[in-house]
Amino acid sequence: MPVESFHDLKTRSLQGAPADLADYRGTVVLAVNVASECGLTPQYKGLQALHSELAARGFSVLGFPSNDFGGQEPGSPDQIQSFCERNYGVTFPMFAKLQTKAGAGQSPIYEFLTRGGHAPTWNFGKYLVGKDGQVIRFFSSDVTPDAKPLRDAIEQALAS
Repeated sequence: MPVESFHDLKTRSLQGAPADLADYRGTVVLAVNVASECGLTPQYKGLQALHSELAARGFSVLGFPSNDFGGQEPGSPDQIQSFCERNYGVTFPMFAKLQTKAGAGQSPIYEFLTRGGHAPTWNFGKYLVGKDGQVIRFFSSDVTPDAKPLRDAIEQALAS
């Protein structure tokens, strides 16, 4: 069956439990490829702030650890979770480590997210996904969670 929506996908939580992205139907999602040993890792703080501030309005940050760029996510699930909680108070959903780069082994999640031609070139690439499960916009790694263009796009998606 062809994947027509982000909500058609299944994965695993960071701790290995089955996770169905259909659970986010009707929610605006910011899907982010994250890494613990990157110069951009402090973005976790802003991502958590976004998640905390907007969750009640139907918004969620989803973290997808990836070791694709610079080998900057070498940790085990327990190490990743502990690092994120201890250093950044992360409570948003985190999923099993996956491959974002195109080619053999690419996660079906990133196969879907990159259909529009925008693939992450580094850690902390951000995909804004609408309530309908369609990608609205890609934001590169250098766009911080508090950047006005990102915030404006989230607000617009929440209002639609």
